[in-house]
Amino acid sequence: MVRSTKMAAFFLVILLYVLHQDLWFWRETRPLVFGFLPPGLFYHVVYTILISLAVWWLVRTHWPAQLESEIDEHK
Repeated sequence: MVRSTKMAAFFLVILLYVLHQDLWFWRETRPLVFGFLPPGLFYHVVYTILISLAVWWLVRTHWPAQLESEIDEHK
């Protein structure tokens, strides 16, 4: 189980890195999304939400617990 979540985290980071390159919307200005957003800007809004969820998941599942215990010992 632990190994599979580590592999999932690894591939998620690789996927997000590839999606961040955004080579496909560089020159597109039409059609506007929701009537006012250029496609590239909309893509980055969606990407930012996705990356925020990914970081939240990574911290919840892969944060080293010994760091928290070291902080509690110093208090």
